[in-house]
Amino acid sequence: MGGTGMIRVLIADDQALVRAALKAMLVRRADLDVVGEAADGRQAVAMAAGLCPDVIVMDVRMPGLTGVEATASILSGWPHRDRPRPRVLVLTTFDLDEYVHAALRAGAGGFMLKNSSPEQLAEAIRVVAAGDSMLAPSVTRRLIGAFAAVPAALLDPPERPRAPGPLTRRELDVLILVAKGLSNAQIAAELDLSEAGVKSRVNRILTRLGLENRVQAAIFAYDSGLLRLPGG
Repeated sequence: MGGTGMIRVLIADDQALVRAALKAMLVRRADLDVVGEAADGRQAVAMAAGLCPDVIVMDVRMPGLTGVEATASILSGWPHRDRPRPRVLVLTTFDLDEYVHAALRAGAGGFMLKNSSPEQLAEAIRVVAAGDSMLAPSVTRRLIGAFAAVPAALLDPPERPRAPGPLTRRELDVLILVAKGLSNAQIAAELDLSEAGVKSRVNRILTRLGLENRVQAAIFAYDSGLLRLPGG
């Protein structure tokens, strides 16, 4: 975030009315600054590189370059070594939109439904800007459960799951519980650890496996065979 403490937000949506509505919601918040509006995925990529926002509110379905493709392009090809990559908050009409799963794999920090309240959207932006994943445990379970049904073509490029060898036994225990959708407090109670201890282990897991957030960690756990999806 900038020196003023403001969270700089870029809105990307192909519908002008939606962009206007989102901007109207956000500019009323004293800590949120809408620095740009992109009408499609290609504009989002270009404006992200030029404006260096803290958070991009990204529509998942856009013509040309989709929100998924734009997210992957922005996060994998970030051109600024001295500026952190923006966090991406995906917007979707449906809470189990198949494209959301691909966006999360691409590194998005979370997702919101388009019918969320202004307060929920603003809070989600704050959470994502702080580096956390904007997904409640119950939502994580639903996403991971539905992940098995995602058409393979939407997960391009498919990556071979990496073996979780670098992790300690305790970190593997934490990873499995993250994949089950447990919160840090629940994991702490389950493993007789402090919440701070769980948080530090989650951070180490993400760093060692090269992952962006706990949703990607959950997907990794299923991909690598640590857990099986129901019916799998």
